[in-house]
Amino acid sequence: MRTVMLLLLVTLSGCGVQTRFEGDLNGGVSSAIDSYFLQWEGTAYRLGGSDKRGLDCSAFVQNLYWDLYNKGLPRTTEAQAQQGYTIPPSELEPGDLVFFKTGWRNRHVGVYLGKGDFVHASTSVGVTRSSLSNDYWRDRFWTARREE
Repeated sequence: MRTVMLLLLVTLSGCGVQTRFEGDLNGGVSSAIDSYFLQWEGTAYRLGGSDKRGLDCSAFVQNLYWDLYNKGLPRTTEAQAQQGYTIPPSELEPGDLVFFKTGWRNRHVGVYLGKGDFVHASTSVGVTRSSLSNDYWRDRFWTARREE
């Protein structure tokens, strides 16, 4: 009886709520990214951080891709900019990575949400949503990448 109960418990534990959005990067992805963003909104920026106590832009993107797509990304912005393939800004879709040159050697990354917006961990306000048409981001746009 004990073995049967244990087997039943193990079997049922696999039937819980799905925690990962394992859909493609087109259908329903914007709402999944937005929901994920809302769980992190306002989390402080912390260089090298990767959790709710504070995180940097590449960690936010890395966490988002792992939690929503079960897809591992490199830890740094520079390495993430080598993933997938380059796409023109006119072809951005929710889930694409957007990169910016924010200084002489500094790079920044976020995830495109749709309708011109992206989510990212900003050094000034933490995890936030911004517009690509904002003068600051428009002037610093570097490249966009789509994961395969």
